[in-house]
Amino acid sequence: MSTDPPAPPVTLDRQLDTPLAVQLADALRSAAADGRLRSGDRLPSTRALAARLKVSRTVTAAAYEQLHAEGWIAGKHGSGTYITTAPPGSSLPDRPPRPRSTATERTLIDMSPGSPWAGGIDRAAWRRAWRAAADAEPLLRPERGGLPEFRAVIAEHLLRHRGLRVGVEDETVLATGGTTSAVFELAAAVLGRGATVAVEEPGYQRAVQAMTAAGLKVVPAPVDVEGFRVDSVPMAVNAVYCSPSHQYPLGGRMPAARRVELVERARRDGWLVIEDDYDGELRYDVAPLPLLAALAPDVVVHLGTTSKILTPTLGAGWMVAPPAVVSAVLTHRDVTGIGPAVAGQRVLVELARHGDLGRHLRRLRRELSERRSLVVDALQAAGLEVLGDDAGAHVVVPLESARAEREVRLGAEKFGVRVDGLARHYVGRPRWHGILLGYAACSREALHSTLPQLVDLLRATNTAG
Repeated sequence: MSTDPPAPPVTLDRQLDTPLAVQLADALRSAAADGRLRSGDRLPSTRALAARLKVSRTVTAAAYEQLHAEGWIAGKHGSGTYITTAPPGSSLPDRPPRPRSTATERTLIDMSPGSPWAGGIDRAAWRRAWRAAADAEPLLRPERGGLPEFRAVIAEHLLRHRGLRVGVEDETVLATGGTTSAVFELAAAVLGRGATVAVEEPGYQRAVQAMTAAGLKVVPAPVDVEGFRVDSVPMAVNAVYCSPSHQYPLGGRMPAARRVELVERARRDGWLVIEDDYDGELRYDVAPLPLLAALAPDVVVHLGTTSKILTPTLGAGWMVAPPAVVSAVLTHRDVTGIGPAVAGQRVLVELARHGDLGRHLRRLRRELSERRSLVVDALQAAGLEVLGDDAGAHVVVPLESARAEREVRLGAEKFGVRVDGLARHYVGRPRWHGILLGYAACSREALHSTLPQLVDLLRATNTAG
């Protein structure tokens, strides 16, 4: 008699272009997120689930591997695979609960920041990459630093698109599961419990939550329109976390003089600088300034991700770090048995091998540049201020108060659009108020149809304030 639990709520559609493994991972992730699967629920084995869904075991194994890398599931020796509900380091919700509205989550047009232009991925290239990745021989032992071919692709990518020259042989490049998981690893393996880290305020709260979950003390450091303010950092910190190429969420770029100031102070005071280059490839006006990692490879850890240039589906990112940091991270991975999943690494390698990654990046820059112009022109024509460099995939519209910010978010939701406010990007009391408008996740048609309503809502709220 089988001891496998009942099949989870999953439906796969073989008519879709999306690979079955991706569909399965998405379905299980959604079921865990909305409560249909709860923390502690046991999942069927990959073999049993494959039989029930009438798919290859390769499909279920790839989906489980992806979810395990993201932290949604965990295996217990001799017992099975269980839902853990949320990834490690995300003990706080990413967003506060929203009041119910007439528009359901499924019908909301996503204009919040952080989502990529996944609709622009060439589906033929995507399927080809997944098929080629599945043909690779299974690993006999884990590659703690990441697949050598993945690290070689990242080294080429960084040289070509970010001007950073790194070595692969000496393992200065490591694969990661993405920015948040990399921050968690640095906190646990390098900084250690009780260390103090200065973070941008407002800033990326998932990174903050990862640090807090690892036992670090987080000290907010105010930013201005030019990004991280070095003079705002207290003396007694062990590290600083910043996004100098495109500050998240305000969108400024740290000027050269401030970068030099940060590097000099890091060397003098013994800081480790964590450089989050989450969308540094997406610049539309001028070439980006040199990365902090290029200016000071001895004190800077550079983090990058495929989540913004492709899709979070891959669960793949990278870290470039000084040798001592690399050694500490690899040792931590050996001791804990935790490391980045290889499925997404293999897919990225295949996309790069056939030139599909480069072609996608060219299309992505062209598309998002046009979308940004459309959004900015509409806002400025209505007399609204717009913050943020000509880069990335979102802009910020400043507002007078927290109340105005809340009114715009709820008002947009009523006509079916999800936008974000600056309030949730603070650890402490918000000093800036405003709305973040993302323009990558939605379709062009949706952007054209909803933009006039959003502009009217923002203008009316500003006038009333």
